[in-house]
Amino acid sequence: MSEVILEMKHITKAFSGVKALDDVNLQVKKGEIHALCGENGAGKSTLMNVLSGVYPYGSYEGDIIYKGETCKFHKIKDSESKGIVIIHQELALSPYLSIAENVFMGNERVSMKGVIDWTKTRGEAKEALAHVGLENENLNAPVNTLGVGKQQLIEIAKAMAKNVDLLILDEPTAALNDEESAQLLEIMLELKKKGVTCIIISHKLNEISYVADAITIIRDGKTIETLKKGVDEWTEDRIIKGMVGREMNNRYPVRDNCPIGDVVLEVKNWNAYHPEIAEMQILKNINIKVRAGEVVGLAGLMGAGRTEFAMSLFGHSYGQKISGEVYMHGKKVSTKTVRDAINNKIAYTSEDRKTYGLVLINDIKTNMTMAALRNYYSNGVVVDERKENIEAEEYKKKINVKATSIHQTVGALSGGNQQKVVLAKWMMTQPDVLILDEPTRGIDVGAKYEIYCAINDMARAGKAVIVISSEMQEIIGTCDRAYIINEGRIAGELSHEELSQESIMKCIMDSNAKGEE
Repeated sequence: MSEVILEMKHITKAFSGVKALDDVNLQVKKGEIHALCGENGAGKSTLMNVLSGVYPYGSYEGDIIYKGETCKFHKIKDSESKGIVIIHQELALSPYLSIAENVFMGNERVSMKGVIDWTKTRGEAKEALAHVGLENENLNAPVNTLGVGKQQLIEIAKAMAKNVDLLILDEPTAALNDEESAQLLEIMLELKKKGVTCIIISHKLNEISYVADAITIIRDGKTIETLKKGVDEWTEDRIIKGMVGREMNNRYPVRDNCPIGDVVLEVKNWNAYHPEIAEMQILKNINIKVRAGEVVGLAGLMGAGRTEFAMSLFGHSYGQKISGEVYMHGKKVSTKTVRDAINNKIAYTSEDRKTYGLVLINDIKTNMTMAALRNYYSNGVVVDERKENIEAEEYKKKINVKATSIHQTVGALSGGNQQKVVLAKWMMTQPDVLILDEPTRGIDVGAKYEIYCAINDMARAGKAVIVISSEMQEIIGTCDRAYIINEGRIAGELSHEELSQESIMKCIMDSNAKGEE
């Protein structure tokens, strides 16, 4: 029997009297990859913050027993000194420092006189990077010149430089494409061979099923069960049942009583160039139509131009030398500014909710009403706070935002609930067209289902909805039809009956073949 490296016993943690963790127990064996699963707000990240010392000893009840020793961590440095390293979903890298400097940030290699030993720093950085397949990277390159996938690997290299024994990864693949995700999972398996124990938090159940040896499911702050590979039923449906407390036979709600009407949005011959490289054309003669009551997908590989199209359309938020025509209900309109787009009843939810969608230090009400404030909640001078409060409460209930009140700070909400606030923010502008960019990225199956229900409700209300998603199954499950975008062009258009992963990829491959001719 494998040695137990970590036990967390009867962990209870409360915020303002509300229990985030209630008598949680966790046991992790040495050298295994142990997954933590649960809906957004279930308490997974809170539990790992207790373990790593983000929430210090004394702020919670229960015991942490690591390598047979009861530990009382008062800060992150305490847990790191024992070989426990956490990598948060929001990467802790300094964008303007070099790769080598980031690997040893806060863990600098210094000489006897306290001066940084650059020879030692670069040599050991190269060794740490070799563990994650980045040994050939330029150590002097600033981190902000790298993609998100490589930045995630640099975080792991930082952990290796701290002599990690237990590595905690919180949503490590949330912002990665399929290729980068697969590479990261393989590196985790390599670390396992080297004796490193891993705890992974993820909503991507296919990845967990592939990489984990055991899965502990947390629901509403309580430990529900631990499943073991090779012993228990090991399927996505079984994991989902534990997470949500019921069978989910259909992950995509049926959209009924939703007649498709006239064309609401039409975009003709849309072109845009790179914001910094004037001669690089990113979008090339894109033409799309979306009807009332219709959900239309924009599918394609990452970097195909889907987000660039949405942002350039919404107030020219991306690119330069933008040209083309936009029609709303058959009438030509201007969307040159964000205000123009909103006034013409077009709304856009960004794929990066924390940077572009929310003000994290503000409360739910303020975030929900900010986009609609000028047109719906003020007379141009004075804000009608009573109306603001009433409608924020209505939307909180309508899309099931789990929070104590509309005055709770948005930054304290789980990812799924933050996404719902972003959705409510744009629904409150009463748009005729709503563009949703990666609307379910980084959230659990239960919260996803609720967002799909909200999309269906908007379609039933006669809205025209555009869904951009990297998950092909999400496009297939939610959309009436889809445009396939490849290298900035429309590669094909598929009806709901034609939609499949194979047909989407065929459009992309055919487009690539034409480009090579």
